[in-house]
Amino acid sequence: MRRRVVAASAAVVIMVLAHLAHPFVSTPDARVIDGALEFGGAAVALLLLLLGGPQSINALRQRREEADRAHLERKQINHLFRMTEMLQSANGYADANAVLGATIDSLLAGFGGALYVFNNSRDRLELSASWHWPDADTLRPMLAPSQCWALKRGKPHLNAETCGALRCEHHLGSATVLELPMTAHGEIQGMLKIATDLPEAAAELTRIQPLATAIADAMSLAVSNIALREKLRTQALRDPLTGLYNRRYMEDALGRYASLTERSGTHLSVIMIDLDHFKKLNDEFGHAVGDSVLRETAATILGALRTSDVACRYGGEELLVILPECRLEEAVAKAEILRERIEALSAMHEAKVSASFGVAAMPESTRAVADLLGMADAALYQAKEGGRNRVVAAPSREAMVLPLAAE
Repeated sequence: MRRRVVAASAAVVIMVLAHLAHPFVSTPDARVIDGALEFGGAAVALLLLLLGGPQSINALRQRREEADRAHLERKQINHLFRMTEMLQSANGYADANAVLGATIDSLLAGFGGALYVFNNSRDRLELSASWHWPDADTLRPMLAPSQCWALKRGKPHLNAETCGALRCEHHLGSATVLELPMTAHGEIQGMLKIATDLPEAAAELTRIQPLATAIADAMSLAVSNIALREKLRTQALRDPLTGLYNRRYMEDALGRYASLTERSGTHLSVIMIDLDHFKKLNDEFGHAVGDSVLRETAATILGALRTSDVACRYGGEELLVILPECRLEEAVAKAEILRERIEALSAMHEAKVSASFGVAAMPESTRAVADLLGMADAALYQAKEGGRNRVVAAPSREAMVLPLAAE
């Protein structure tokens, strides 16, 4: 292209010089030569321009396309920067999912997205959020890392419905799905899935893979930070051995539920639980068995409670259950169920496992929250004095008033 431009310029110069020299040429032969040079220069210049015009137009078009791509890339980079900045302010998965969903709508319009994150035990991934997912594909609520090639390899993987394609076990639908593991701090934090059911889906997903990878990398740092905050929060509120809430959380929760009970006139019950002869169990079978019994007891209690109930480790082998909107007789029935289930753990550990229970309630036992735990503890002491492995309820306020009236 450059050579043609130089040649055309030279032809134009020759044409101009021949034209300027024409008045000074006197002989007929010289005028013929001068005219031939002028005409030849014009013809060569015109021919070169005609031949180079389409290439010039193509070159301009390519430059325009490159400029458009560069402008689009700058916009995408700026959007990714804003996404990263917004993710730094996310307080939890809900905020992060909102930012990710808006980013996918803006940068990956026409594609569906889904985010999976590890649970606390890191034995499976749970669906955190999804956006515009194709109807041709089904999202599982959870999946195991062993079912996913992207997670096993730590690299992007394309699930395509083509002959000979390697598909993950969890891939259920017919849509083509790009799966991107999200890695931060040398550890996989989750997985971002991008899907489409458009024609040439595999080619389209391959085209947007670099951008999708950049989005996954930015999101992985946010997921890692949120998981770390959740872990620290859990450690601050829960007992590490049993997974139950700790005593500090119990005191705060009991205060909140008691205030609600006083305002609304509802009921509030507590169950104090103490494992029988726990020290003897540790001495005979070892602390590992004792810890296992505590964990199994906690799991048994949680399995029998409502979502609104709160189970705490009060201290040592003592546990406490807070039952909002629960009458005293209902709490006693619940305690009896727990007693039977805890006693059934004996067969699992091949050791005598049982617990004693003390139950108290507002307003049946007392109207003061400050006395509630004391009355449950006193009922627990009576259960242990009465032979253990039993449930004792605190006396009602009416029963305590009657002897005084008789006097």
